[in-house]
Amino acid sequence: MSYEPPAPEPSPGGGDLLALRARVLAEVRKVVVGQEATLDALLLAVSVGGHVLLEGVPGVAKTLLASALARALGVDFRRAQFTPDMLPSDLTGTLTLRAGELAFRPGPVFTNVLLADEINRTPPKTQAALLEAMQEGQVTVDGESHPLPDPFLVVATQNPIEYEGTYPLPEAQLDRFLMKVDVGYPDEAGEFAMLGLAHRGTAPSTLDDVQPVAGVAELRAVRALVDATRVTPEVAAYLLRVVRATRELPSVAVGASPRAAVHLLAVSKAAARLAGRDFVTPDDVSAVVTPTLRHRLVLRPEAELERFRPDDAVANAVQLVPVPR
Repeated sequence: MSYEPPAPEPSPGGGDLLALRARVLAEVRKVVVGQEATLDALLLAVSVGGHVLLEGVPGVAKTLLASALARALGVDFRRAQFTPDMLPSDLTGTLTLRAGELAFRPGPVFTNVLLADEINRTPPKTQAALLEAMQEGQVTVDGESHPLPDPFLVVATQNPIEYEGTYPLPEAQLDRFLMKVDVGYPDEAGEFAMLGLAHRGTAPSTLDDVQPVAGVAELRAVRALVDATRVTPEVAAYLLRVVRATRELPSVAVGASPRAAVHLLAVSKAAARLAGRDFVTPDDVSAVVTPTLRHRLVLRPEAELERFRPDDAVANAVQLVPVPR
């Protein structure tokens, strides 16, 4: 069994994730400071074709970060504000009558970067429509399939402190997100730097100054190089044992799925490229294991009563597995 795919042919679009990150960060910092870890998670997701769930209190620049990232990557961006009365067709699109004929009018999901704002505030049917688009890369309206653009990144947000009138995502649907990132407050230095940014009233006046420093061709080249990142059988076995260890913890009712292992392998490859290497180390796995697994674990009620968190369960699973040398 081999974990070393052949190297791809050189691409004129580049493909150096580390260099891309430096260029994108320089542009995003014009409007957002103190959220470098969240930006890195979004870049990792873009480089493997995954989607990210951002959880954080209001006002920590989740929306602004997604918009600035899309501008810097040179791709289309749209925002969908999820509400209790939102219908699946409001997201995917509808058939309209034009010149006496039915024609498809695409919804906001037809973009490269979609911000699904407050995804837990819309009913399950609309949530399912988005998650189907994430999984299949297409939507079906009146029996006809319509492919989504490539690349396609969903950045979904939810507020962790307001649950009244919300529709929490089921575990099976959470499992389709590549990562769940907890977006916290910036440190004091970052928040002070934010006050020094140019503003027009309360709005950032420099958002238009964010310039595209990449493009679709380069993003596809990055994905090809990430796919070609080498993984030894020892590191792959280590990764798999960490995932399986989550299923054996007494505090966990439902552990990480086999899909979680596939996602963790992909993110670990991207993390290696972000570190400037073409091979995965156990440190790469450790760097991304928590955001990749935390939302896939269901804790037992007694563990939750003791304020045990999914992050604690992931840490325990990592400690149970010896690191290969």
